[in-house]
Amino acid sequence: MDEEDYSEQEEVILEINGELDLHPFSPKDLKTLIPDYIEECLACNINEIRFIHGKGIGNIRRSVHALLERNPHVSSFKLADTHSGGWGATVAKIYSSKE
Repeated sequence: MDEEDYSEQEEVILEINGELDLHPFSPKDLKTLIPDYIEECLACNINEIRFIHGKGIGNIRRSVHALLERNPHVSSFKLADTHSGGWGATVAKIYSSKE
């Protein structure tokens, strides 16, 4: 492979269903991925999103929480219950700022 192959980013098509598994993504992509996914969910009238960040050492979870705290469409968020991923996932309630 040449340098050009490494610099091109492959477009990823995500299903907009209120659940976003962050495992396949680089942490540096979260700052655009999460707000964009929230916008797409709102456009599909989805008002609750489960972000699957994994348990690990908590770096991704902290990043997700920081991004949710700053997002004007997020009314609340919390760690998922034990049946939905426990501390390996975060559930956010979202709303349109036009409402």
